[in-house]
Amino acid sequence: MTKMKILIVPVILILSVIFSCNRSNGRDADEEEKIPVEIKKVTLGNVVQSLNYNGDIKAEYEIKVFSKIPDRIEKFYVDESDTVKRGDNIAKIIATTIEQSVRQAQAALIAAQAQEANLASEYERALRLSKEDAMSKQQFEAINTQYASIKAQVEQAEAALTSMKSQLSDANVKAPISGIIGKRYYEVGDMVSQDPLVSIVQVERVKIEFDATEEDLGKLMVGQTASVKVKAYPDQIFEGKVSKISPILDPSTRMARVEVLVNNPTCQLKPGMYAELEVTTGIINDVIVVPRYIAIESTILEKIEGEDQVQKNYYVFVVDSNKAVQRKLDVFYINHKSLAVAGGIEVGENVVVAGQHNLRDGMGVITTLEEGK
Repeated sequence: MTKMKILIVPVILILSVIFSCNRSNGRDADEEEKIPVEIKKVTLGNVVQSLNYNGDIKAEYEIKVFSKIPDRIEKFYVDESDTVKRGDNIAKIIATTIEQSVRQAQAALIAAQAQEANLASEYERALRLSKEDAMSKQQFEAINTQYASIKAQVEQAEAALTSMKSQLSDANVKAPISGIIGKRYYEVGDMVSQDPLVSIVQVERVKIEFDATEEDLGKLMVGQTASVKVKAYPDQIFEGKVSKISPILDPSTRMARVEVLVNNPTCQLKPGMYAELEVTTGIINDVIVVPRYIAIESTILEKIEGEDQVQKNYYVFVVDSNKAVQRKLDVFYINHKSLAVAGGIEVGENVVVAGQHNLRDGMGVITTLEEGK
């Protein structure tokens, strides 16, 4: 009997320990199933429909200024980044040969004018004698012809001088438009070739060009708003508008050129910068909006109309009676920030916005409202 008591006591102790452990493990398991999450109420909102592109920034107008005289540069009046007005001097080209030609044309004109003056008095005398029948008709016609010829020579000499002076004035290269010197291609003493002397840009407005696909062309219209971002100013958004859409497509790419104009009063945007654009094509109003960051994306292969197609599905978790319930969303529009949802969740439900990646359907949750909500 004493032996049996000795055996029973250890057995009871062992069973007590096992039962206590089981209860402890059960409590731990229940606690582990309660996942902390943040939630917010599902509401209606607006989703911006947009298209994203990128391209290089260009000046709205860029003019390349050439020299008409192929000679050496004697002087530059401007440098890069200088502001010029229309008619300002850009550069002076050596024009020794043209200067000599001007002097020759001036001398030829003086000689022709002297001959004209001599023949003019002779013509007047011949005209008077002819009227008095004191000169034969043949003599008068000869003098008249000489006088007409020298008058033509004077006009020709005047035209030649005007032409040479015009060529000489080309030695002073002037700005055809007002703007900023974007680039200077030569230095003083260089021989001018076929390259421009300088480029003049107007950057009060800048343009960004990109190519749009056939599919996108149906959504793009002149006047639509475009948001522009550049790396130089990562926290700043510049607003522009679609100004041109090419009426033809490139047959090799099936794409059309689109131009966006952006006001640039402070000249922050520089030609040559790389820009990212978001063109607003429409707004969907009063729709259930789900931020993309809270949705769980799943890509699967589905058979649709007898063909295998890759489909992307979106899921969220809603909280019902402190349980996480997974819902598949009926999404009809997606942009880089939001999903426009037609079904799968209802207005007023609590949707999980943080902690969703730790959940499984039916798990218990501990909820807190999203910060700031």
